[in-house]
Amino acid sequence: MSKLKVLMFHPALAPYRIDQFNEMGELFDLEVVFIFDNVRDHKFDQQKLRSQLHFKHSYLLNGPAGSKDRAIRYGMLKTIRRANPDIIFGYEYSFTTQYLLLLKGLGVIKQKIGSTIDDSIDICLHVQTKLRYYARKYSVKRLDYLVVLSKEVARFYQTSFSLKDDQVIVSPILQAPERLRADSSRLEAIAADYVRQYDLTGKKVLLFVGRFIAEKGLAGFIEHTYPVLLAHPDLVLVLVGEGQQKENIRQHIQNHGLQNKVILPGRFEGEALNAWYLCASGFVLPSTFEPFGAVVNEALIFGLNVFCSKYAGASYLISEQSGQLFDPLSEESTLKGLRSFIDLLPRVKDTDLQEKPSLMTSFKEDLVSEWSKLSYS
Repeated sequence: MSKLKVLMFHPALAPYRIDQFNEMGELFDLEVVFIFDNVRDHKFDQQKLRSQLHFKHSYLLNGPAGSKDRAIRYGMLKTIRRANPDIIFGYEYSFTTQYLLLLKGLGVIKQKIGSTIDDSIDICLHVQTKLRYYARKYSVKRLDYLVVLSKEVARFYQTSFSLKDDQVIVSPILQAPERLRADSSRLEAIAADYVRQYDLTGKKVLLFVGRFIAEKGLAGFIEHTYPVLLAHPDLVLVLVGEGQQKENIRQHIQNHGLQNKVILPGRFEGEALNAWYLCASGFVLPSTFEPFGAVVNEALIFGLNVFCSKYAGASYLISEQSGQLFDPLSEESTLKGLRSFIDLLPRVKDTDLQEKPSLMTSFKEDLVSEWSKLSYS
């Protein structure tokens, strides 16, 4: 039997999507059409990312675009007719998804329609805007498939909208440990340079990776935890990234005399980014709003325990053996949690990858099982 032909409209190519897309390319005759040439507020090396893709992909970039991945792209119907897929996916409750539903409602296309929904359970329960609330209410009962990030979110949709199990595909944004950890000698060498440059040997290094934006909660985290940072001479906070909140973060660092306690090395990607996980003792994600949080998966792949916001979609990946959850909006929860978390952190000794076995297992079996819910009929 020939493979199902799946056409997926997706905002933009991000490094943490590569493994999932490639696995889908093995299961289906897949084409992904990207709506933007890069991820919003990011500067990923797209040429390098595309070189790792093993499926058909193309771009639709003509048409008006606004903020938050909102865009109307010309040529969607032409693309659908060219690809002649069995199933078509939009993303979220976007204009793209609404246009697909309109085409089907008018009888212009006959294919099944699905959408990828990158919501955490917190976002499901507390819809950000009335527009999204009504777009969700309208769309869900007309979509044949929803692709969500966790079983908890799947249960929400099944319960709230009376969806069948085979209508909801659980497909979290997970990466392959074997790919990220592949070139160990290269990663170890880069990490060793970081350790020397920032004098991290013997320190407890708490790492953050991400954009410096309000939703990541970095300013609030520093404001809550500066007494702990000052009270532990061996504790260092490393914030890897860039963004509009950088000067605000610098001001908090200066206000509390943390110049020797908080390191801002800049933005990295690829091996230069992954090497930071090798010279850390633990990882923190203090987001107050986080649909998933792919960096949690990355930290676990590199053997780091994670101090994770309860608002992150990826918080369900954290067990008692791999980290701790906290409420970044609560000073008490943050302080109490951090004190117990750092007590268990090892000091940085070397950058041997073998000393940090992955805390994540392969996602492939679950992915195959979930995506097998797609059918011709």
